Amino acid sequence: MESNQHPIGGLMETTMSKIREMVDVNTIIGDQIHTPDGVTIIPVSKVTFGFTSGGSEFHGKHLKDGDKMPFGGGAGAGVNIIPIAFLVVRGDSVRVLNVQAPEQNIVGQVLDAAPDVIDKVADFIHDHKKKKEEKKDEPQDGENADA
Repeated sequence: MESNQHPIGGLMETTMSKIREMVDVNTIIGDQIHTPDGVTIIPVSKVTFGFTSGGSEFHGKHLKDGDKMPFGGGAGAGVNIIPIAFLVVRGDSVRVLNVQAPEQNIVGQVLDAAPDVIDKVADFIHDHKKKKEEKKDEPQDGENADA
């Protein structure tokens, strides 16, 4: 570490280096698996990660002018790897086999249901207008249908 570099820079470099070691393209798209009957299987994973680092310099009562202030800091990282699918290649054919059900969050459910809801609302409005027109065309009480 350079003498003029702040210690937090070293913490961040070390953290990012460790993340690079843990997460690379081979983590997301795994190694190919070849079967004896000519099928190639490629695992696919969802990778999420995060990191943080921080620190502070402390002013001590025994520091003299020109002394460097003591530094205290830390860093941390987390990685989550979830297998989500396999690509199955047989000749010119490629299929995706999902490993897990889609995430069940409220926004995803609303977006998935939106086309069906829109169709149902449109059908309801169409039926309502049709009934209203039919009712308008029917003779009212006291009217003569032959008139």
